[in-house]
Amino acid sequence: MVSKPRLALGMLVLAALAGGLLALLISLDVDAFWAKTLPLGLLAGGTAIAQSLGLFDKAPKG
Repeated sequence: MVSKPRLALGMLVLAALAGGLLALLISLDVDAFWAKTLPLGLLAGGTAIAQSLGLFDKAPKG
C-alpha cells in the first residue's frame, strides 16, 4: 500500500530537484534535448529508486 502523504512529499522534493536541474541546464546553455531529458530522467529514476527502497510504503496498522 502506498502512503499518499509520503508520495506527495517525495514527488514534491523530486520536482524541486528537477526544477533546479532545469534552471542549471538553461543557465549553462545546453541543447533542448538535454534540458528535456535530464529532468524527466531525474524524476523517473528518483521515483523508481525511492519505490524500490520502500520509502513510499505505508507501515501496517495493528
